[in-house]
Amino acid sequence: MKAIVLHQNGQFYLEEVATPLPKDNQIQVKIIAAGFNPIDYQMTENGTERKLLHSPILGREFSGIVSAIGEKVTGFKIGDRVFCGSGSMGSNGTYAEYICVPAEIVMHLPNTISIEEGAAIPSVGLTALQSITRMKANLTDSIFITGAAGGVGNMLLKLLIERGNRNLIVTAGNESSITALLDLGIKSNQIINYRKEDVYETALALNKNESFDFVVDLVGNEIAVTAAKLLKTNGTYVDVTNFSTPDSREVLFSKGATILNISNYAYGLEKRYDYYKNGLEELKILLEKKTITPPNIEIIGALEVDTILKAHQILRDNKTNGKKLIMQMKQL
Repeated sequence: MKAIVLHQNGQFYLEEVATPLPKDNQIQVKIIAAGFNPIDYQMTENGTERKLLHSPILGREFSGIVSAIGEKVTGFKIGDRVFCGSGSMGSNGTYAEYICVPAEIVMHLPNTISIEEGAAIPSVGLTALQSITRMKANLTDSIFITGAAGGVGNMLLKLLIERGNRNLIVTAGNESSITALLDLGIKSNQIINYRKEDVYETALALNKNESFDFVVDLVGNEIAVTAAKLLKTNGTYVDVTNFSTPDSREVLFSKGATILNISNYAYGLEKRYDYYKNGLEELKILLEKKTITPPNIEIIGALEVDTILKAHQILRDNKTNGKKLIMQMKQL
């Protein structure tokens, strides 16, 4: 099969590699589309994230067609359309034509979305679901969210709105992101343009000069300190990025905050496949009922090195404009 391989010199190459064959409890999938995530480029330049690298072929989510089945697999047949958050549990990453994954983490594609949209859901959907499940926020609780127009933020807002949470204040950095948030149902007086407004003062004013019950940080680094300062004493800080800073951690400690570190990887490491299956099933039901919609996607190229480099740079520059980036291997 063809795959994009990361070499020790940090360069990507399109190569011919062995096609993986499914073990007894695995299925082989011909990948039709693969989603890009910030962790993809972070694995190439960040020591902490590089530790998660299990294959020189990157990529952690996909949609496709079942092409072979292990002897002990039930519930799937060749030709089924599926989607999956493979993480580090696959035979290789998803920048490839084929992948073998445990059948326990694969879900049939909802019939209400395209196969390309299916590749945009697993990582952001599971991350958003885990955040909400662990937050346990009441409908009246105030929630401040940084970077809300990104992939995880988009899905998080859809799920919060679906559950009835309305007391939300969010940040965005450009007009296209703001438009995407308005399209989700967020009101203009709930959105802070962090490039034009003082985030701390504006957020407090919009929340009746009160600190927030919950803060969800989807950006980290510089904004993490401001986000931490906006949290009330004994509030809950949801860290999705692992990019908190010494200053933000000092603020959170002084507030006696509960910190929730959100990680899909933790469940894959322990082979808790039910986390993936149950989460994708919940998302599938919501999508089929049209209670939520899939992320807006942008197909930026085929299985080529240039596609990888382009996607990584857009993510690095935080210029997705509220869209999930997708690599399309093959049109159906």
